[in-house]
Amino acid sequence: MNAKNKRTMLVIVAKRGPKSPMTDEHKAALAMGRREGKAVRDYLEALQAHKPKRGRKRTPESIRKRLHEIDLEIVDAEPVRQLRLTQDRLDLQAELATAGAGVNLPRLEAEFVEVAKKYADRNRISYQAWRQIGVDAAILKKAGIHRGD
Repeated sequence: MNAKNKRTMLVIVAKRGPKSPMTDEHKAALAMGRREGKAVRDYLEALQAHKPKRGRKRTPESIRKRLHEIDLEIVDAEPVRQLRLTQDRLDLQAELATAGAGVNLPRLEAEFVEVAKKYADRNRISYQAWRQIGVDAAILKKAGIHRGD
């Protein structure tokens, strides 16, 4: 680096000045943004995870019954069929284990309603965008987000 470039770098650094620490107000704004983002993210993930699926809903009883059927069927099955039944059993056991550990959707919904309007305004998210990803119109109304938004 030649002398002219060094001098230019020093001038740029000098003009920028020292970094000032973040104000308490700025820190509070960042914390609020993180809290709002988390509330929106958690609610949308819960909505996605609890989308109604086609067909008859499985109950813990029906899962246990199918597990028992698999145990009987696997004994005489061919190797490839045993492999598929083993995977089915693992999937059903996992489903049975998570069936009781549901998400507290009403709590997530309340948190979403509290922050959604500010979040939508700040991030320029329209009513239509919320609806297209599955947020119910009644929830948006509670949050203060209307069709014209």
